[in-house]
Amino acid sequence: MPLVFAAVAPHGFPIIPALSDDAEGALATRAAMAELGRRSAAAGVEVLVIAGPHGIRVDGTVCLADTARAAGALAWKDRRVELNVPLDGPLTTAVAAAARSVGVPVALAGFAGNRRDQSTVPLDWGLLTPLWFLGHGENMTGHGNVLAEPPAADIGPPVVIVTPSRTLPRAMLVAFGRAVAEAAEADGRRVGLVASCDWGHAHRADGPYGFHPKAAEVDARVVEAIAAGEPLRLLDLPEADAAAAAIDGLWQALILGGALERAPMRAELLCYEAPTYYGMLTAAFSPAR
Repeated sequence: MPLVFAAVAPHGFPIIPALSDDAEGALATRAAMAELGRRSAAAGVEVLVIAGPHGIRVDGTVCLADTARAAGALAWKDRRVELNVPLDGPLTTAVAAAARSVGVPVALAGFAGNRRDQSTVPLDWGLLTPLWFLGHGENMTGHGNVLAEPPAADIGPPVVIVTPSRTLPRAMLVAFGRAVAEAAEADGRRVGLVASCDWGHAHRADGPYGFHPKAAEVDARVVEAIAAGEPLRLLDLPEADAAAAAIDGLWQALILGGALERAPMRAELLCYEAPTYYGMLTAAFSPAR
């Protein structure tokens, strides 16, 4: 069936309540992410495709994790969380096939064991943070051995992990998004798509990227495009502007834009804020009627 849920989600991990009481000033974003979780559950999402910028990248391809599970940990000050989540092999295979059929180069990345069912891929913060809010937070632990041993029962939906290369032509990312929507239609389950994105990382001089006025300028353009439900307005964003603003969301947003071409959805901007040096945007998409 067509996609039943989509989102643009940030991944500044202090928004996870178990890591920070005040979310480093991003309490509105934390509330918006909790709302995303409620909407995903209300849509009955059974499997989640998530595209993020910080996972295993293969130059010139869209990389999909081809393992049984993904596991990782995040630490902030004196706190730590871990997640160990199931990956969805059948939909991973179907997305890869649909993308390859239209000429999108795809890499299927295994890890450790020789078989998919023997392997666990590292789970980075760009994925772990949204997944915490999208049904997997109940599997979170601040201690123990969840990285080596899966939880007794999985709570959240299985996941397809996508990491696009920034060297791919933007049109290829749009085509990949259409392929995701096509594979979702054929799957029969209720599929959600999440673009994990943070935006300008140059909002403050004391941040690791320094200050650049393009951060606010680019973020304003992004907010306008996402609020309108038209991520593909960003197709012609100049590379120089993206680099100056130090964004990491453009490539995943274009994947979402491609999916929306095949499966139109209504957009709702839930939150945008930049309480520290980087911008975070949260938006929900529901099927058009």
